[in-house]
Amino acid sequence: MKKQLIGLSVLAAVAAAPAMADTGAMAQMKGCMGCHKVDAKLVGPSYQEVAAKYKGDAGAVEMLAAKVKAGGSGVWGPIPMPPNAHVSDAEATQLVEWILSH
Repeated sequence: MKKQLIGLSVLAAVAAAPAMADTGAMAQMKGCMGCHKVDAKLVGPSYQEVAAKYKGDAGAVEMLAAKVKAGGSGVWGPIPMPPNAHVSDAEATQLVEWILSH
């Protein structure tokens, strides 16, 4: 039974890998990478910084997805993040889950 669970966990991780790669491509396509990088501050914080700040915060996905859509300011400095009305609710949630995985 334990071997089956480990095998299923490995399969789930392998199946999720293409979705994560697709989400990275979506971040590029939606313009997120114009202001953010995974591992370094650009205009906005790195995704690693965001993930570290919100680690363990149960409400982070919902709150950050709303910020992706509406924009925000003041949390990471004086430069505001513009609203992203071209990002659907589902895409915002998927992007935030990807960001928080870093």
